[in-house]
Amino acid sequence: MARNKDFNGSLTALLTPFRDDGTVDLAALERFIDWQIDQGTAGLIPAGTTGESPTLTHDEHALVVAHTVKISGGRVPVMAGAGSNSTHEAIGMARHAKAVGADALLVVAPYYNKPTQEGLYRHFMLVADATDLPLYVYNVPGRSVVEILPETMARLAQHPNIVGTKDATANLSRPLQLRQLLGDQPSHC
Repeated sequence: MARNKDFNGSLTALLTPFRDDGTVDLAALERFIDWQIDQGTAGLIPAGTTGESPTLTHDEHALVVAHTVKISGGRVPVMAGAGSNSTHEAIGMARHAKAVGADALLVVAPYYNKPTQEGLYRHFMLVADATDLPLYVYNVPGRSVVEILPETMARLAQHPNIVGTKDATANLSRPLQLRQLLGDQPSHC
């Protein structure tokens, strides 16, 4: 069963701090997490695109997510970035996030590949099937070069683990389009 955490308010997409030698600066990350929580953030998003997740190695990605879960200590929920242009890699990131105690997943549309709407649907469904964590679909065509259309989002909303979206399309009619497509069905998308 999926964890039931409250994801309301401002969730901070964390940057990933590095030392001069190119390694992840865990002490700086810890200070940043504590500062974010002290300042009133409602949740943390490690290894998202703000943290330049596509440039992190797999080990760095895993380290950042695990360290964020550990340092947050349950004070706020953690929505782990688990996006990749490779479905196999996104599934691995999702499973790792669950294993280290993350509360939810933020999965960006596969970047660079330009999948079709059916390809997007299948990608997100496979990631959603990989764990019982709630999954938030990140629609950011300016970065991924592909837009998840409202009809595809409505199809994805049928999956019990796909519970919401982070929409960065700048299309203010998008929530109305989704509401019209979803009708009264219980969904957060």
